[in-house]
Amino acid sequence: MPAKYHIHVKPVAPRFPAHGKSTVLDWGEGCVRCLRCVKETCPYHAFDQRDFDKNSLCDTIDSICKSCFRCVQGCPRELVTKTRNPQYEALGDPYWTPEILLSTWYQAETGKIPVSGAGYGGPFTGDGFDSIWTDMSEIVRPTRDGIHGREYISTAIDLGRHPLFLLFDDQGNLAFEPPPFIEIPLPVLLAEPPFGAGLPRVLEASLRAAKELGTLTVVSRGQITPKLADIPNHLVPSYPAGSLELDDPLLAKVRLVEILDADGVVAQIDALKRRHPQVVGQVKVPADSRAASRVAELAGAGAEIIHLAARPDARGQGDAAGLHLKDLIRQTHLRLVELKLRDTVTLLASGGIALAEHVAKAIICGADGVVVDVPLLVALECRVCRQCLKGEPCPVQMDKVEISRGVQRLLNLMGAWNNQLLEVMGAMGLREVRRLRGEVGRAMFVEDLQREIFAPLFARPGAEAGRREGE
Repeated sequence: MPAKYHIHVKPVAPRFPAHGKSTVLDWGEGCVRCLRCVKETCPYHAFDQRDFDKNSLCDTIDSICKSCFRCVQGCPRELVTKTRNPQYEALGDPYWTPEILLSTWYQAETGKIPVSGAGYGGPFTGDGFDSIWTDMSEIVRPTRDGIHGREYISTAIDLGRHPLFLLFDDQGNLAFEPPPFIEIPLPVLLAEPPFGAGLPRVLEASLRAAKELGTLTVVSRGQITPKLADIPNHLVPSYPAGSLELDDPLLAKVRLVEILDADGVVAQIDALKRRHPQVVGQVKVPADSRAASRVAELAGAGAEIIHLAARPDARGQGDAAGLHLKDLIRQTHLRLVELKLRDTVTLLASGGIALAEHVAKAIICGADGVVVDVPLLVALECRVCRQCLKGEPCPVQMDKVEISRGVQRLLNLMGAWNNQLLEVMGAMGLREVRRLRGEVGRAMFVEDLQREIFAPLFARPGAEAGRREGE
């Protein structure tokens, strides 16, 4: 049995104070000068540590306060109150919500799984990945020493094409040379974000983190500098359609190459394989309404890895903008199953993978692994304000990120995500992430429950008959 995969995490303090969900308002006017002020008895010493950050123009108490409300309840004149923080509510966008940003910052800072001691007070279903409930039936009988004890759970996946059958000669040896594949210990690839300031530093930190994690980072060929090319084993150059040059010296060093889908992409991959047989080819397919049929066509033509790419808000591209990534993954996966091609090809998914739970749910829907991009920016304290796209200065100075600090924050984030994946798999009774792929029996989809269970329960008796009579 191989050694357990472990990501080494350690705390990394943020460069800027995080905006808290609530803010403390305290007034001096009306104070009766108590012998023991509630500010002095704060169990977290928030009032002693508070300061004013000149860069973000905010009171740092908002990131220190743990919202225990002891000061609010204890002040005899009610001079201390808490209210919603407008700076917090202005973070991100409708998809990359303040809650997601704050959770990602916490994980990147500590490497720990975020836990709310006050319980979960939100809705139990929603859109997209939030409409999937995972099976936790095995959690009622956990192993004696837990997920991180002697119990072994593998999170490794294979990247590459698998033959449909094996053929042996008279001596018992394989009669053909099996295609190359790459094993990574985590079902997550890192990738160049679609926006963000300080991109060279972000990419360098991502690639160095990928080396520590044992995974890969996908970077567009035009962004690959000599410094990035010095780590070829963990670098995946991505080429726009028709731009692949077989004489590119980088191709002789890397293990995996990505090409954007277009007419003739299969011929490009074949030419690449003839020149560099050790390289695994990956085709990036936009997640539009043609994705399922196009992926099936590429798989039938011999594609090794297919990267299904949605928008950063987990919505489909083009005419599939109304579909969520989870639905596009399921359609693609089931199409490959129908054609008996699913086990031959590796399917990766990207776009809107924002939380650790999204990794597990994307795999349940049928992906082998995921590609993450925007969470890398958020881990480096990005506010997802997109001011960089307008040519305005970055409020958190992403171009000044110290590489070593950035690498450790990315390791912390992936360490927290990996632990959450282990917890989910352990609660499901699974010991290998490969078995999670397409295992919809381990999950409940809200739309299926509404159609198959709740709709018949709440249907009015005789309504269907009355409708037919009216016709």
